[in-house]
Amino acid sequence: MSMDALLRSEEMTLCQMFLQSEAAYACVSELGEIGLVQFRDLNPDVNAFQRKFVSEIRRCEEMERKLRFLEKEINKDGIPMLNTGDNPEAPAPREMIDLEATYEKLENEMKEVNSNSEALKRNFLELTELKHILRKTQTFFEETMQGYQDPSLSRSHYTEPTSKERNSTNLIVGFSLQTSQSDDQRSSTCISRFSDIVLFIRLKKNMNGDSVHKSVFIIFFQGEQLKSRIKKICEGYRATLYPCPETQAERREMAIGVMTRIEDLNTVLGQTQDHRHRVLVAAAKNIKVWSIKVRKIKAIYHTLNMFNLDVTQKCLIAECWCPVADLDRIQQALRSGTERSGSSVPSIINRMQTRMVPPTYNRCNKFTQGFQNIVDAYGVACYREVNPAPFTCITFPFLFAVMFGDMGHGAIMFLFALFLVLKEKQLQAKKIQNEIFSTFFGGRYIILLMGAFSIYTGLIYNDVFSKSLNLFGCQWVIPATDKAYDLAALEAADKIVVKPNGTFTGSSYPIGVDPIWSLASNKIAFTNSLKMKMSIILGIFQMFFGISLSYLNHRHFQKPLNIIFDFIPMVVFLFCMFGYLVILVFVKWLKYSSTSSQEPPSLLIVVVVVVVVVADYYYFCYCYYYCFLQQGFQSFLVVVAVLCVPWMMLGKPMYMRYMKRYGQVSVQNLLICLTHCFETKRCLWYSALLLNVLHEEFSEVLIHQVIHTIEFCLGCISHTASYLRLWALSLAHAQLSEVLWQMVLRIAFGFSRGWGAIALFIIFQVWAALTVMILVLMEGLSAFLHALRLHWVEFQSKFYDGSGHIFVPFSFNSIADASPDE
Repeated sequence: MSMDALLRSEEMTLCQMFLQSEAAYACVSELGEIGLVQFRDLNPDVNAFQRKFVSEIRRCEEMERKLRFLEKEINKDGIPMLNTGDNPEAPAPREMIDLEATYEKLENEMKEVNSNSEALKRNFLELTELKHILRKTQTFFEETMQGYQDPSLSRSHYTEPTSKERNSTNLIVGFSLQTSQSDDQRSSTCISRFSDIVLFIRLKKNMNGDSVHKSVFIIFFQGEQLKSRIKKICEGYRATLYPCPETQAERREMAIGVMTRIEDLNTVLGQTQDHRHRVLVAAAKNIKVWSIKVRKIKAIYHTLNMFNLDVTQKCLIAECWCPVADLDRIQQALRSGTERSGSSVPSIINRMQTRMVPPTYNRCNKFTQGFQNIVDAYGVACYREVNPAPFTCITFPFLFAVMFGDMGHGAIMFLFALFLVLKEKQLQAKKIQNEIFSTFFGGRYIILLMGAFSIYTGLIYNDVFSKSLNLFGCQWVIPATDKAYDLAALEAADKIVVKPNGTFTGSSYPIGVDPIWSLASNKIAFTNSLKMKMSIILGIFQMFFGISLSYLNHRHFQKPLNIIFDFIPMVVFLFCMFGYLVILVFVKWLKYSSTSSQEPPSLLIVVVVVVVVVADYYYFCYCYYYCFLQQGFQSFLVVVAVLCVPWMMLGKPMYMRYMKRYGQVSVQNLLICLTHCFETKRCLWYSALLLNVLHEEFSEVLIHQVIHTIEFCLGCISHTASYLRLWALSLAHAQLSEVLWQMVLRIAFGFSRGWGAIALFIIFQVWAALTVMILVLMEGLSAFLHALRLHWVEFQSKFYDGSGHIFVPFSFNSIADASPDE
């Protein structure tokens, strides 16, 4: 792979395809399998219902409806749906009839089973209610004959009838849906005006899995004329009436018959449920594959609706964007589709010349895809613009680690991501739909690098859960010549001043921060100074790198004016303002050490001097950093930085104005010049200058340059200050970790021996939970967002336009991975 292919998106071309009508379906199916073609809609003004293949799409939607119905029934019964991860090929058009017949048969069978089941359950409910009515009615008559009244029975206007009255009285029984006692009372009052006796008996019964409250009522009345009135009243109260024999023998015989029918219905219901279960289990094995097949068919016909028909109505014409490097694979897919369809006429693909801006296609693998998503979230790169993703793979986790820097917390993050990476195939096969898990799993390689870099920066900071490691021995010692520091004095002293080890001149801790600083009272002052300078250095280097990438863009798009009037003054201005400060930091670190007798000058005063040019500089700084010419050189840098502002703001528009007025640049002269220029590569630079002059207006360029200059100059200051978040978040993370250690875990050390083990066991779990939730998750999310901002604003704004549109190929992979509802 060349460097240009790594830095920029794939070279794209617009192609025209000529597909025979009988081979178009198979060719589009093959193109969907490789996923390298983005089709253009050639019928944007045609209504969706007026396109050629709208009937096929409706058939697919009908099949999807039937599959959703089957899936709903499968989920209702709690049957697991088999998902093997298979990605079947798109069925041929003639197979649609078989699929439709299969889905139609299953749907009709399930609807028939459901209707039969509902009818059987309804019949079972009626028989169950009749059984309770017969039982309660029989109990009522037996207790009445014995002269006993059940206190649980609620009666209204009840008087014991004589034998003569009972023979001339009609009887109505049924179930009422009124469940409260007030409802029963109102019903009893309304009916009692036409009847002799109204009896309500409340029941609680489980029916269809639900707890149902109903009331059995028995109504005695005289005369046939009142029968219709009472029935209408019962219907008004949503009551169900049932026949009830008058004699005890008939009621007993009916109860036996009802019980027999209930047992038969239970048997039939069981067989119906078994048959339903078998049908759904068989469908659950294939429901996922069927869904993928139908969605592929529908996607193919949606794509075919984007094509045009030629005059003969026998050929489909398509236009598509595709990578130039994959044209051979696309042609091979077209040949395979033509052979599979049995067509004798080959499909044709031709490259077209166009002025349309191609889509941006950055070829990614599973490692770089997460970082590419981070870049694309800010904005998709313009076509062939420098892609920040390859650099983001390193700079993003590194800047995160600078803010997060802790070996212990980094190890937790690294091990978690390592588990996701090692088990990625098993986890992908499970197709977990949880959104939080999907986010972590999709960024597993980002988290892996963030954890690894955090271990490295934690080693530099010498910080492990707010504690330091003494791996190479401390380079600070108590002076041996100082007799005041004996054992008693050491035990009584509150603070001890240590000095650097003088055994080896210039010796220091081999890597990172000396562990003695974890015990020092001036630890924060030392780490603040170190991390603040380090943040400025990293920020300036990254901004310089971003400006350098803008040179690659200007050179690739042949914009020499942007190099002369944008890139060069930007580099000079940034160096004069802040690059010089970075050099002074390194000079201070190399020239002055802990053993130096001379106190180093203050960098803060140097910054003020660089900007303000103070005459009494020597009075404030007491010494030079490198030589006596320092003040004059710094004054020169300030003047150069000031001159860069009009250079950026007015250079390009003034040059264009001069070329248009006095250069006599016209369209005719330009065409003649370009004819010779592109024949000789030596004149390409001048031809690009002429193109820039011709195609841009003076007023537009002037406004753009003024805004660009103000934004850059102010941005140099604000962006440099923004990189101080590397220092601030690193300090906050270290202090939070130390607070958890001092105020949580150390509590267990205050107990006695026996209780100390128990307290340590409990408090350690609290400390571990707080560490994961606060320091790993919350602080990790905070550092992630700040690293994101540094890349989007401070880094990418120097060279990245981000106004392109992404390449979205027609691919079956997205169809197979998506859920049916998407």
